[in-house]
Amino acid sequence: MLDDQIFCPTCGADTEHALIKSGQENLVRCVECETVHSVQVERERLVNLKVIVSNDERSEPYFIKIPAKEVLRVGDELLVDDPAKDVVMTEIASLETDRRVSSAPAETIKTVWARATDEVPLRISVYRNGKTHPLKISVAGDEVFEVGEARKVDGFKFVIVKMKLRGEGFAEVAEAKDIQRVWGREL
Repeated sequence: MLDDQIFCPTCGADTEHALIKSGQENLVRCVECETVHSVQVERERLVNLKVIVSNDERSEPYFIKIPAKEVLRVGDELLVDDPAKDVVMTEIASLETDRRVSSAPAETIKTVWARATDEVPLRISVYRNGKTHPLKISVAGDEVFEVGEARKVDGFKFVIVKMKLRGEGFAEVAEAKDIQRVWGREL
């Protein structure tokens, strides 16, 4: 069975069809009247899209091909697979058409601004002997952190007491890619 309904010339309506043979023209059979007919295959037009991927303090341009009609939205995850570079999982931070927009079809977008989320920098502040010590580590974006959890970083053993999320708010549990800062108290 095909996902979309197809117009059957015999039934005179859109009905379900079974695929018999695929090619430049698909050969299909109507499940209602058993009529076999060909259907023109719509080719999906691809567009080249420039994606600026920032990873901490470094930004790099990537170029990808995606379907022209695909709608991209700020906050969506986007797999950036540039044949000339590494594959990077990102989160869309901004979309630029003739102006900044929150969503748009790929064919209208000039530049996608994104943040790498597969490996992310994590800022940690550890309170020790009346002083706060700033730390910065690199972790997998999907690594989970939890308030109350004990961690050891750069010789500091601490318990997480608070986590601020990117955007706004605080959380008890979050993935590293969503965390702006972690606060801890030395153990």
